[in-house]
Amino acid sequence: MKRLFSLVAILCLTFLLVACGPRKDVAQVGKPAPQFTLVDTKGKTWNLAELKGKVVFLNFWATWCPPCREEMPSMQTVHTLMANDSFVMLAVLNNDTPALADAMAAKIGTTFPILIDPNSTVAQAYGLTGVPETYIIDKQGVVREKFLGSVKWNSTQSVQMLRKYVAQ
Repeated sequence: MKRLFSLVAILCLTFLLVACGPRKDVAQVGKPAPQFTLVDTKGKTWNLAELKGKVVFLNFWATWCPPCREEMPSMQTVHTLMANDSFVMLAVLNNDTPALADAMAAKIGTTFPILIDPNSTVAQAYGLTGVPETYIIDKQGVVREKFLGSVKWNSTQSVQMLRKYVAQ
């Protein structure tokens, strides 16, 4: 009986480690970014593979998310600041209405593309845990940074981090 209990305990622990460990099928820092093709609210198609050679700032957000709305102005500042660099800022709308996103963008004054992920396939590919969530993808298409929650993107530290990847 003691031996059976030990075997069951080992099997349960093994299952927990496998089930709760890092998923290998989602975006991970240091690994190639999951590829995607999405259309923005203006009708332009964006394909991650076509952005090789540029640093990609990939932000998942929603209009109903207060921290998302909070970080948008700082994102716009960085978008404007780095407009002449090998840098692209993309905001992926998650579980929200494109018309609301466009209205909010107009109100705040954001000009970076807002991509529509209607079935959350890109969010799933990146292992989205909530919004806002941001990935920095280097010029070779590798995920270099992952940020959970709102970030003050126009801070000296954030801009220096982004410029480091642009310079590589």
